[in-house]
Amino acid sequence: MGFRVIKGGLLTTVQDFGRSGFQAQGFNVNGVMDRRAFRIANLLLDNPENEAVLECTLIGPTLEFTAPMIISITGGDFRPELNDEKIPMYTAIYVAEGDVLKIGSARTGRTCYIAFSNYLKVPVVMGSRSTNLKCQIGGFKGRKLEDGDFIETRINRRIYLSSFLSRTLPLKEYEEDKVKIRVVMGPEEEVFSKKGIKSFLETEFTVGAEFDRMGMRLEGSFIETKRGSDIISDGIALGSIQVPSHGKPIILLADRQTTGGYGKIATVISVDLPKLVQRRMDDKIRFEAVSVQEAQQLMLQEERELQEMRKAIHKPCKEVLECRLAAKRLSMLFG
Repeated sequence: MGFRVIKGGLLTTVQDFGRSGFQAQGFNVNGVMDRRAFRIANLLLDNPENEAVLECTLIGPTLEFTAPMIISITGGDFRPELNDEKIPMYTAIYVAEGDVLKIGSARTGRTCYIAFSNYLKVPVVMGSRSTNLKCQIGGFKGRKLEDGDFIETRINRRIYLSSFLSRTLPLKEYEEDKVKIRVVMGPEEEVFSKKGIKSFLETEFTVGAEFDRMGMRLEGSFIETKRGSDIISDGIALGSIQVPSHGKPIILLADRQTTGGYGKIATVISVDLPKLVQRRMDDKIRFEAVSVQEAQQLMLQEERELQEMRKAIHKPCKEVLECRLAAKRLSMLFG
């Protein structure tokens, strides 16, 4: 009970929110790159919020199902097909035994997510099912999916979800190639000169070729420091923006190292990380400084939006409502 991997895609891994609590021992957090798309994928299926998914990068996999289940696909538009017919993103999709799902190449964005109603059967390692590629632990055998792999599912969930036809969201995200990314300045803002900070906030940067799950290097104006950017190594948060001696910012992402010895000019706020990690090479980025309080308010706003999505997919769809109204009219007419 599960699915067979016909083609593994460019980089397809099992991920969840990540492996927290072990950075002091040198273990990366890992986890999904785009937490918003990940949460919505599970929301569409009424899965637990942290249920493991497949994360697909740039070119997705081809899967053959050996049992019926319901799936959802979110994130960048990878033009998915089921049995050679196009299927929508951000929608709960029923798949039968023998069906073949093809996740194509990214039309928009960089990563997409496949959630499964039957839950992936992979081991929990230090509290997470995420794949740590460097240490080769977690996920499916600690590595990316390859042709011929078979992944089992943990449960045989009944093939029914309430308000099934309403489980679709009208989202078309990551279409733009120029974005504004909001940041909280620091924690080593004092390392940089006024000219360096001005360059960081007022110029446009380009996403370079060096971009993977560990980090993203930007091309653009030189960011000046006062006396170099070397510091005593300290902890690295998701979205930290380091500036090494070459003056080009590096934004640290899901597979980031646990500590670093370069000054961090700013940190990307949580709600803007999804549109950051969905950038592609040559996309343009500008930064805008906000306060911690503003970042917190934006996070609360995002939580409210997710709750509204949850309500929307649990409402009877238009067709069901029309049938109910018609039945009520008939009942009134004929008793």
